[in-house]
Amino acid sequence: MFTHICISAQDLAASKKFYDAALGALGVASVGQINDRTCLYATETGKLLVMTPADGNTATFANGGTIGFEAKDAATVDAFHAAGVAAGGTDEGAPGPRPNAPGNAYGAYLRDPVGNKICAFCQLPG
Repeated sequence: MFTHICISAQDLAASKKFYDAALGALGVASVGQINDRTCLYATETGKLLVMTPADGNTATFANGGTIGFEAKDAATVDAFHAAGVAAGGTDEGAPGPRPNAPGNAYGAYLRDPVGNKICAFCQLPG
């Protein structure tokens, strides 16, 4: 459905530290800093670019926007949340069952250093 997602960073080093930890817990490693304002994370199914704004203005987050990442199981969701908080993120929803989501969903939510909201979800066995 999409080729990539770009999100803003005010302090690229702080955002890279956060995403290295949170996404690293999901098994997604940084491809690296591809230029002076962009870090890239990539898998076979998509790319995430964390970038300082091209126009030089202050980085902001999308009000109501959330980026969801797939996790293999509940332990991986828990690790994602713990790693993200330890790396400067803030809790936006502790790991646990999500009864309002389809299936038998288990997830957790974080805010990155700029305020972008991300989550990790898996489906628990029936």
